[in-house]
Amino acid sequence: MTVTTATINYTREDQRRDEISYGSPVYNSIMTFLIKEARLLDHRDLKAWGEMLAEDLEYKCPVRMTRRVQQFDEEFGTMGHFDDDHDSMMVRIVRLTTTNNAWSEDPASRVRRFITNVSVWETDEPDEYEVSSYLFLTRNRAEAKDYKQLSAERNDRLRMTKDGFKIVKRSILLDQVVLGMPNLAIFL
Repeated sequence: MTVTTATINYTREDQRRDEISYGSPVYNSIMTFLIKEARLLDHRDLKAWGEMLAEDLEYKCPVRMTRRVQQFDEEFGTMGHFDDDHDSMMVRIVRLTTTNNAWSEDPASRVRRFITNVSVWETDEPDEYEVSSYLFLTRNRAEAKDYKQLSAERNDRLRMTKDGFKIVKRSILLDQVVLGMPNLAIFL
């Protein structure tokens, strides 16, 4: 059986430009952006978060498959948990914030996002950066006494605009093959 694999990284490792050093002004600006993004999502300020998304957005989360060691580079297929663009993300945001039919998030989940291991690279596009980060997420629903957890690597393309950074592309590579939560009606 042949499985076509999805493109995970937006630029091949050998085509990346210089890595931006930790603590530099650009690195610190991107860290500030990622922390602000997590805070907006954790506090369900989805409208403000939506303004951080570029009009040409690609927002994907391919499904992970268990593979033998020799096929490790084929872990992600073309099927995804979601594959959104700017318009579909705006529909999701409106549905979660203004309608009464978003049952998967009513009552809303209590979520915390922890962003670590951030690396930043320059790209061939002026004012665009590739960013790799790790996400650790905890989620609690209704009266549940336990938390659901999720971890992932995120590969982003960020663009600096007059209004600040915008997310142009995000690929979320979940560590789990089988998710330990009933849905992904939250943003990663």
